[in-house]
Amino acid sequence: MLRFYNSLTHRVDDFQPIQPGKVGMYTCGPTVYNYAHIGNFRCYAFEDVLKRTLLASGLKVRHVMNLTDVDDKTIRGSQAEKLPLRQFTQKYKDAFFADIQTLRMIPADVYPAATETITEMIQLIQTLFDKGIAYQAEDKSVYFSIAKWPKYGQLVNIDRDSMRVGVRIKMDEYAKDSMADFALWKAWDEADGDVGWDSPWGRGRPGWHIECSAMSSKYLGKTFDLHCGGIDNMFPHHEDEIAQSEAANGCKFVNTWMHCAHLVVDGQKMSKSLGNFYTLKDILDKGYSGREIRYVLIGTYYRQSLNFSFQALDEARGNLQRIDAFVARIKDLAAARDAAAATPEIIALASGAAEKFLAALQEDLNVSAGLGILFDFIRDGNRAMDAGQVNAAGAQSMLAALASMDRILAVMEPDATETAVPAEVVSLTEQRAAARKARDWARADQLRDQIAALGWEVKDTPKGPQFVKR
Repeated sequence: MLRFYNSLTHRVDDFQPIQPGKVGMYTCGPTVYNYAHIGNFRCYAFEDVLKRTLLASGLKVRHVMNLTDVDDKTIRGSQAEKLPLRQFTQKYKDAFFADIQTLRMIPADVYPAATETITEMIQLIQTLFDKGIAYQAEDKSVYFSIAKWPKYGQLVNIDRDSMRVGVRIKMDEYAKDSMADFALWKAWDEADGDVGWDSPWGRGRPGWHIECSAMSSKYLGKTFDLHCGGIDNMFPHHEDEIAQSEAANGCKFVNTWMHCAHLVVDGQKMSKSLGNFYTLKDILDKGYSGREIRYVLIGTYYRQSLNFSFQALDEARGNLQRIDAFVARIKDLAAARDAAAATPEIIALASGAAEKFLAALQEDLNVSAGLGILFDFIRDGNRAMDAGQVNAAGAQSMLAALASMDRILAVMEPDATETAVPAEVVSLTEQRAAARKARDWARADQLRDQIAALGWEVKDTPKGPQFVKR
């Protein structure tokens, strides 16, 4: 049973798709005015784990992620660089696609661009206009009238008496206490340069909020299963999406809303002024791999704030090396010529770990619990191998269990830039661990020197050996 925290109901609910076996999922993508930063990728990584969990649970997922390529920021950025809007944003679109590949994210099925969905936006605004919920103001822009939509405020608790009736906000983004009429269509002005489209209300461009309503309904229908984003998108962006979509279409917009918490860096809000603002390239340039970064981004429960640090990356490297060593050891056993069947105990160990792991993820994406189950499996699997209880067939069942976990985690295959721990080093490390357990310190030192001669150092930690390339 899949259960997720629904921001709309403020509780963990059973997840039941509208169409049995199929899920429509919309995620707010990047505004392509700059390179995405690790705070953005925390959100995209959570959404990737969600999608992988749905797939692992036997569901088909139609995933739509928008690309916001026209708004205040993209227009100002293109003007600053003296480039056409399309040429300016294409550079950041390309970088985004390269980054999600580095982070092993499954691509969306559709990446609609706002500039390619203008017709649908105008149609949606016209429907709101015809219903008397949208109006054209003296500045020639078209606004959504909150006073005409009593249901406004479903995601966040809003005191309607405190709303500033009649106050209009034309900007795409605004303060969280500005509960006022928001722009659906922004009349052209000189600051927009050559960016604009003709409409029934004059030349202009869409407001940010209407873009997602039009793109999601075009590809997923007027009502769909899942809408995700960062917690900072709840208000006003997602609140406005709900209002304009349900007012226009006369039906529920989204059944389940899921939001991830903020990312901080070393306990502080990420900002350029503090010198802790990082793009993915910034961290890769410091020698970390894509899977190490992914491990950190997905390793904390999505509804908790993630404290990103280079210490966390170093710990991720150690944890991944422990996984690598375990996988290498199992593969050696699996390659042996042994016709014997796997023992019931090993089959139960492997299948039990895989089942408990998936169950943890199905309970509101509890990745922390899932990782705990994985490392318990590594501990118990190593003990079974130490005791000579794992034959080739047993090793194959253990590999199958790891593969099922990695369909969600996507961290068990080293990047091409990483140096895999050789099987010989893994074997010597195991022998050294056995010698230490037997208090044969001379033998342990001899094995350590052999490992060093192969260009590796092994650090003993409470969580197991960590390998360092010398």
